Amino acid sequence: MVMDSTPVVSVLVTVYNRARYLEACLESIRESTYPHWEAVVVDDGSSDESLMIARQFAAVDPRFRVFCNEANLGDYPNRNRAASLALGKYLKYLDADDMLYPHALGIFVEEMERFPQAALGISQQVVEDVLPYPFLMTPHETYRREFLCRGVLGVGPTGTIIRRDCFEALGGFSIQRHIGDTDMWLRLSAQYPVLKLNACLTFWRRHEGQEIVAEDRNLSVRRVRYDHLLQMLRSEHCPLNESERTEAMRRVHRRYARFLVRLALKNGPLGETSRLSKGMGGWMKILRYAWT
Repeated sequence: MVMDSTPVVSVLVTVYNRARYLEACLESIRESTYPHWEAVVVDDGSSDESLMIARQFAAVDPRFRVFCNEANLGDYPNRNRAASLALGKYLKYLDADDMLYPHALGIFVEEMERFPQAALGISQQVVEDVLPYPFLMTPHETYRREFLCRGVLGVGPTGTIIRRDCFEALGGFSIQRHIGDTDMWLRLSAQYPVLKLNACLTFWRRHEGQEIVAEDRNLSVRRVRYDHLLQMLRSEHCPLNESERTEAMRRVHRRYARFLVRLALKNGPLGETSRLSKGMGGWMKILRYAWT
């Protein structure tokens, strides 16, 4: 660990049966051109060789610290445990099947140091029409871009960097499955500025073993996300004004109602479709939501 004033970034790798990808993930950290990092690897009871691979890295480089949970915690509780073990100023999550480009940590840390007001930095490629990267957004600007423009928070933990003090102030990730990262980004951005960083700093894999793939096949996740977005827009911390909040909620309703209409046309209005539409006021109201 570096003991001078140079900021240390804690790269947090939570692992569950990722032996196929883990070596490349950890090697990408070791190849970082920014030298002031530690890697906290927390295995969540893998049944494959993940823990052995992580310990091999720790045996030759003390910047890798490896832990193994006594019992399987699950995705977001394990992310919180990794954060509790971190020593750095910044938390840089890196999923065990993803990779950092060599220049990534340097850009993440240096830009967060340039904009010390930011609690969250996001590296995500979307079409921009305002400013080149990097740029700082107030809570109001972030929520406007997320709910009333093209979106700005649709990124997993691998694409972010977080100030550890702000993460701890909000109590870490929600332990509710599927929405932990979305919930954290919305809570952070409601209270702190967010920094939009250069895109393409990380390599994000898509494969059949990922949680997000399972989510895509689970229609109930749509309802969980719908309810959560409405909850965040109704929160006292929502930085939108009343007219913006009303419009944001209308758009959330419309997206979900159109999903239900497509589902009903495919599978019929009963069964799963009926369950997912419960509490929305009946099909006439759903149709109004969908086309207004």
